[in-house]
Amino acid sequence: MIIFLIVLFVSLSFLIIVNMLYPQAELIYNNWQRKRIEKVTPRLDSMFLDVSYRKLLIIDILFPLVTGIVVFLVTRIFYAALASAFAGIVLSGFIVKRMEIIRRAKFAGQLVEGLMLLSGSLKAGLSLLQSFETLVEEMPAPLAQEFSLVLKENRMGVPLEECLVKFKRRMQCEELDMLVTVVLVARETGGDLTTIFTNMVKTIRERNRLLGRVKALCSQGKLQGRIMMFLPIVFGYGVYKFDPTFLNTLINDPQGRMMLGYAVISEILGMILIIRLSKVEV
Repeated sequence: MIIFLIVLFVSLSFLIIVNMLYPQAELIYNNWQRKRIEKVTPRLDSMFLDVSYRKLLIIDILFPLVTGIVVFLVTRIFYAALASAFAGIVLSGFIVKRMEIIRRAKFAGQLVEGLMLLSGSLKAGLSLLQSFETLVEEMPAPLAQEFSLVLKENRMGVPLEECLVKFKRRMQCEELDMLVTVVLVARETGGDLTTIFTNMVKTIRERNRLLGRVKALCSQGKLQGRIMMFLPIVFGYGVYKFDPTFLNTLINDPQGRMMLGYAVISEILGMILIIRLSKVEV
């Protein structure tokens, strides 16, 4: 703990000296941090998460610092703590990206039920906008939040077609793309939305069923690829722990190092190839 405090004191002293000698360093850092937060803020707003600029600034500063301190207290390795602090800077953006993926998946899962509700509302004699209002009242978030935003934009004078196009771009969901396309076409040609929504529900359900089967088949190949990738590493570590002299030639000899590098590159290329082959789009 004392070593960490000494290192922290030296680091802070170094930053203060740099700030005194180079006043532009603070300006460059503040601009970089401001741009990072400005990129994250619209993404949080699109998920209906109201986080102030001040809170984002505090999180952006504290998260890498706390991550580095925790890793140092656990491992007592300064370089590991430093790497964890840098990873904490990147991890905040990864967390937001993961939140977006989870929210879109939840939205896609609710869309079938929402389409059934829209179809039932239209059969009852309600208009399309009234059906949207019913969906907002009956369905949970995030589906209700997104359709509520469409209604609010429309009430502010934005044409419904433009609201739906913005909705489609915002969510980036294939099922929603189908919904918006059929609604726009039906509004121009006068098609029967009730029948269209019913057919869409059947199409999406069949697509999800087929997609589930494909994922189940591909997951086996991915698992085998991961096992084959980590098996040599585990085996090599076991041999090293059993008798380190077995790997002396591989580590110390130039030809051994070349073979080791070739093996690592082959492992990486093989894993990439397996991942590519396992990706099947439906």
